[in-house]
Formats: sequence, structure tokens, C-alpha cells
Amino acid sequence: MRGRAAAGGLALAATAGWSVTTVGAVATRVGHAYGVSLGVVGLFTTALFVTHAALQVPAGRLSDRLGARAVGLAGLAVTAAASAAGLAWREAAFAIGMRALAGVGTGVSFVAGSDYVRATVGSPLAQGLFGAASIAATGLPLAIVPHWPGWRGPFATAAIVAAAGFVLLAAAPSDPRRTGRAAVSSGIFDRRLLRFGAMHSASLGLSVVVGNWVVTLLERNGGDSAGVAGAAGALTLLLAIVSRSLSGRAYGRAGALRLSFVAGGVATALLAVARPLPLAIAAAALVGLAAGVPFASVFAGAARVRADAPAAAVGLVNMAAAITILVATPLVGLTFALPGEGRIGFAVVAALWALTAVVVRTV
Repeated sequence: MRGRAAAGGLALAATAGWSVTTVGAVATRVGHAYGVSLGVVGLFTTALFVTHAALQVPAGRLSDRLGARAVGLAGLAVTAAASAAGLAWREAAFAIGMRALAGVGTGVSFVAGSDYVRATVGSPLAQGLFGAASIAATGLPLAIVPHWPGWRGPFATAAIVAAAGFVLLAAAPSDPRRTGRAAVSSGIFDRRLLRFGAMHSASLGLSVVVGNWVVTLLERNGGDSAGVAGAAGALTLLLAIVSRSLSGRAYGRAGALRLSFVAGGVATALLAVARPLPLAIAAAALVGLAAGVPFASVFAGAARVRADAPAAAVGLVNMAAAITILVATPLVGLTFALPGEGRIGFAVVAALWALTAVVVRTV
């Protein structure tokens, strides 16, 4: 039972992660196929991420009322249907609309998945593995989708992954029904969750911002080739898989959590230097390792603080990180037009990340 439950929960995580990067993996090919610029292609991902972020709290409320497995199945069905529909018509506006609809499904799937793992497997270690599955699935399309012929790869693979996830979750046990579901009608914006929101905004949100711009930073300030800069930048994603997997061991350990935030800030500051290359590679690796450490503590802690509405609490802290990504990514991009070509932006990110150590909460 626990094995099938774990498989269902990880399928929800993988579906949410996979859909984020499928278009970016073949952005140039998609642009040529649709006859649009890369800026328009970027809207394919933005549309998904906006609805994904917006659905975090509503998805949590639904999970608290109806049960995580039922809501997760609905999210997987929406993602599969929207992604499959995107294959029907090669028109940019239609594709953006289908990606926005798919974002509804991924947003619901992610929050329901975290709640399902908590309710059925029930340990911070399991939350860490859930987070690792999500970020691993975010990286896999970069290697797999380019081998899919034509322009349909982003939509076809997302539909396949979501459909497979639906099968796995349908075969998994139902999550135990909780008592007191009516309590979620009360407000979820609880001040006790603010610290968890700040922790997740720094560890996930700021690490994604760094990952988005580190290749450009190393190319412009370090003089590195695109291949070398890309390989170094990939460490910010790949090593987060490792640290998220082990993040359950940091649960309740304030010292370890504070150290991870300081390490993330120091690593980002070192990246701003961009030279020598071995230092930049080590800093990128440290960003990835530091980013994953707080994951289980944030999600398990938020659920414990609001035991009456655990899924909605997780949705709220995850929404905080999503907003950080949406706001900070373009702002850091603007600093590449300032003296230092991005270093000012990285310095600000480094300071914010390190300062988060003072608001660490361990429940």
C-alpha cells in the first residue's frame, strides 16, 4: 500500500515538474514551426506558470475538502487533456491557451501530490523525495524532448506523462479522510506561515532566478563558452535533486537550515565574481545543494502549523515562491543592462538569500 501510495504521489510531482520545461527544451524549433519569435515562445511557459501559481491555494483548499487523491486525479486529467488538445492546431494563441489550461492541472497536481504523500506516507523524508521527483522531472525534458521529431514533442510528452501519472494514482490507495474539513473555510493567510513562505521563496524562488541567469552571467563576465557555462549552470538544478532527497534529515534542525541559507547567499555572491571558472563551478554546485535543504522542513512544517488545512497551507507557501520567481526573474534580467552586466542583480539575490537565515522556523 505504501509503495503504491508513493508511486502515485511521485507521479503527481513528476507531472507538475515535466510540463514546466518541455517548450524551453525546443524553443527555437517551436518558434520556427509556429512562425513566431522566441519572445512569443516564452509566453508558452509563462502562461502555464501563471495559472500554476494562481491555483496553489485554491488547489489546497480543494484537497482539504475533497481529499488529495481525488483532486490529484482531476489535475492529471486536465493536464493530459490540455496537452493533448495542443496537438490539434498549430496556432500560437491556441497553444498559449492550452498551456495556461495545463497550468491549472499542474498547479492542482503539485499541491495535491504533496498533501497525498503527507497523508499516506507521512514523513518529512517522503516530502523530500516528492520534491526531488518534481525537480528531476523538470530537468528530464531538456534531454528527452529534443529527440522528439517536429513541433509536437512538448505537448505529446506532457500528455503521456500526465496520463501515465493518472494510471499510477488511480491504482494507489485513497488518502485517509480527515475530520474537521469544514475548518478550511477560515482564512488561510496565517502569520505563522510567513516564515515558511520566506524560506521557500529564498530556497526555491531565488535558486530558480539564479538558474535562469547564471549561464548568461558566466558567458558575459567569465568569458566562458555557452557549453561550459551551460554545464556549470546545470549544477544549480541537478544537485538540488540530491539535497531535496535528503532534506527530510534537516527537519527540525534550525542550525542546518540556517547554514543552507547562508551557503546559498555565499554561493550566489561567488557566482557574481564569475572567475576563475573552477570557483564558478563550485559556487553553482553549492547553489544546487543549498536550495534543496529546506524543502521538507517548509512543506511538512506548514502542514503541521495548519493541521486544519494542511494542503492549503502548502499551497500558500508554494505560491510565495512562485510569485518570487515571476517578479525577480525579469528584475535580475534588467540588471544586465547596468554596470557589471548582472552582477548587481546577483549581489542583491545573494543578500536576500543569506538574510533569510534569520527567519528560519522549525515548527
